[in-house]
Amino acid sequence: MEAANATLLTFGVATLLASWVLMLIVAWREDYAWGLCALLLPPFAYLYGLFRLDKAGQALLVALVGWVLIWLSQ
Repeated sequence: MEAANATLLTFGVATLLASWVLMLIVAWREDYAWGLCALLLPPFAYLYGLFRLDKAGQALLVALVGWVLIWLSQ
């Protein structure tokens, strides 16, 4: 793996982790149950974000950037 690909992959994974933390914050502020589900089952955090785009849109945008960085690292 080249250095540029490894860097893009690292930044992509870090961006996805940051988006999950943002999604956790939004979910906990909304409801305890959603926060707990988002903590224990991370895919449910993004499912919650799709239903609540008004509150979690920024976190979904950060996740999209992370996936683009991972895709570019291939």
